[in-house]
Amino acid sequence: MSTLASWDADPVRAFRDFVSTTAFSKTGRRLRADGTLRELSPASAKIYVFMFNNLAGWLQEQRIAFSAVTQADLIRFINRTEKGKRVLNSKIAYRYLRLLERCYEHLDLSPNPAQLAILSVDRAHMTKDEAGRTLSDAQLERFFAALPADAPRKRRNTPFDGWKRRRDRAMQVVIALAGLKVSEAVGLLVSEVGRQAAIDGSIVLTITPDEKHDTSHEHEVTLPREGAEELRAWLDERETMALPGEFVFPANLTGARMTRKTVYMQMRATFERAGMDLSRSGGRTLRNTFAKRQLDQGATPEELKDVLGLALERSAADYEFTRVKPDPEN
Repeated sequence: MSTLASWDADPVRAFRDFVSTTAFSKTGRRLRADGTLRELSPASAKIYVFMFNNLAGWLQEQRIAFSAVTQADLIRFINRTEKGKRVLNSKIAYRYLRLLERCYEHLDLSPNPAQLAILSVDRAHMTKDEAGRTLSDAQLERFFAALPADAPRKRRNTPFDGWKRRRDRAMQVVIALAGLKVSEAVGLLVSEVGRQAAIDGSIVLTITPDEKHDTSHEHEVTLPREGAEELRAWLDERETMALPGEFVFPANLTGARMTRKTVYMQMRATFERAGMDLSRSGGRTLRNTFAKRQLDQGATPEELKDVLGLALERSAADYEFTRVKPDPEN
């Protein structure tokens, strides 16, 4: 049986033992339609373990025993900042408090510090935080079908008329299928594109901080065949046009860098042609969709962290909570 002493001695192990039990499921009070208890899925259990490990690491740094945690300690934990920004958005912070409330409820600790922390935070503010939205498979197909169309060859005065449409098309495909931030796509360099395709036709993009936002971290991500074909076709045209500079998607014939505003406008136009909610017409929606597809294919938060270029594993764990929130079909 769990005791406060065992949780103080090794909180990580104590939680791992607890999360896999029916006792944990009971604290969630989630029932199926037939009234039976809804068991926790293995994937959700992994996320909870990652979350609890984050807290346990922080408690160790603060030299606070699990049984001695106070409401004030938990408020400090959820309000932590890095480089002036909060580590946890308010919805994820609430999930941490709810998880801890279940632990202390299980241990019959009164007063429950997590419950007190939940009562003290501004829940009204939490409801304003929009959960990350994703596109369903059907919506993603609609997005691809609405990409900038190529100009008919018979209407071209030169072979390269309409090159910006083909550039924009390739860029949006890469953002969607490689999960790139807009700043990473704008700053993508020719040298970062793998030269050798795999047997399945995919290529590897090696994203570095060069020419990108300072929050970009070096990482590798595989661009699947359909994306690789679009990108290769554009790179061949770019080379034939002899565009100067290293940007894969230059703004003009001088090879200048594109602005993020231009990319956002082009993506918004694609969403509009697809007849989808324009309030979701940004790179974040496409990045969330990429993350959801990775999770659906069995990626762990650690693996997702690597392919998204995230600095922290807990950031990847947050994506678990967006995977069941696709935009309504419209």
